Amino acid sequence: MHEQRRRWLALTALCLGELLIVLDSTIVNVALPSIRSDLGFADSTLVWVVNAFMLTFGGFLLLGGRLGDLFGGRKLFLTGIALFTLASLACGLAQTPAQLIGARLLQGMTGAIVSAVALSLMVNLFPEPDERAKAMGFYGFVMAAGGSAGVLIGGLVTGLFSWHWVFLINVPIGITVFLLARRLLPASTHTAPVVSLDIAGAATITLALMLAVYGVVEGNNAGWLSLQTLAVLGLAIVLMAAFLVIESRTAAPLVPLSLFRRRNTTVANVVGVLWAVAMFAWFFYAALYLQRVLGYTPLQVGMAFLPTNLMMAVFSLGLSAKVVMRFGLRVPMVLGLALSAAGLALFALAPVAGEFVSHVLPGMLLLGIGTGLAFNPVLLAAMGDVDESESGLASGVVNTSFMMGGALGLAVVVALAVAVTSSAQAGGAAALAALNSGYQAAFWAGAVCAALAAFIALALREAPLRTGMGAH
Repeated sequence: MHEQRRRWLALTALCLGELLIVLDSTIVNVALPSIRSDLGFADSTLVWVVNAFMLTFGGFLLLGGRLGDLFGGRKLFLTGIALFTLASLACGLAQTPAQLIGARLLQGMTGAIVSAVALSLMVNLFPEPDERAKAMGFYGFVMAAGGSAGVLIGGLVTGLFSWHWVFLINVPIGITVFLLARRLLPASTHTAPVVSLDIAGAATITLALMLAVYGVVEGNNAGWLSLQTLAVLGLAIVLMAAFLVIESRTAAPLVPLSLFRRRNTTVANVVGVLWAVAMFAWFFYAALYLQRVLGYTPLQVGMAFLPTNLMMAVFSLGLSAKVVMRFGLRVPMVLGLALSAAGLALFALAPVAGEFVSHVLPGMLLLGIGTGLAFNPVLLAAMGDVDESESGLASGVVNTSFMMGGALGLAVVVALAVAVTSSAQAGGAAALAALNSGYQAAFWAGAVCAALAAFIALALREAPLRTGMGAH
């Protein structure tokens, strides 16, 4: 009984650490207008407050996961939490755009270490399938609800205090998580032989992803067919190809390509990329729609996301594990993704003179239910086909799919929204109507990605959930 209690307390520490990271991917969205006016950001560079975090986060997840497999997840988790807390302090004290973006880059890098090992530590804590499903439901709720909770907390903190505190609140929480994790997390149960790390692979994939996002984000300013845009995106593609060559030839690859011969792992990662595009588009543009079109205060924006959090809590914590044990992974994943697509489509129909009950609440509820249903099965599918010695790597890969899907997808969606708004203004539309038309295009793009993810999830191979990390 004592050991059982300790495991769930250890899970709580892991989830608190993960919550810190997930919150920081969205908590700034509501604070963006305040940050823009206070630090003097240009509209075109403001998105880098979000993307700087996601770029280094996505770029270092794979290396972080591999390091966890080689040297022990507990040590890496504690190191990551300590450094992330310091980076959060630097964000909160930033006085210029360069200082904030630099600190966000450091936050992403250290947050990647935490996220890369947290999921594998949790999976190894709970080898029994029914307990693992419950633990995954709890973890999935933190991951999914953390995003929308970030908007809620960001609204509350920005409205009551200032934007600085969306970062400074991480400091006491980070210290608490560090102390809890040091006391509760067990030492690694296996030791992998220390081999040379795939530095070449890590460098090429990180640079490729960063260049890809930069090329897309700057595409509207420089021109899509400009020499700069074509050169940056071309170099990103070359580096991505080089990464695949390196991985196929090195003795200790960062990502063994054989991992993607496992159908469920591959399906879960493709779904993760598409779903992340949809979710980041929703977080980013729902907050902007409520503030800039409907005129909500940051506090009101935060409260508007509360129904989503409640639905996620009900479905992630109460029903998700039961649904997975009863119906398997495919049914709740497909249904949840389809409901998310429907919720985004409702946001895409929201007018300039929208009302909360008619045009905001229905979409919020559908997205809350859909995310609560689907998140747990996606994580279980991604982690279920790998051995314990590769769990950190699999965790890093699925987290990379989510975060880089979010970063690249948000960059593309921002470009689309700006282009549609500019076109509407050129056609003589009123400023607010033109702005909303861009937001609607962003929501439609998210809805299409979520619907496509639901279709791809049909390819999931269903099998009984079994003990351990054996193949499904």
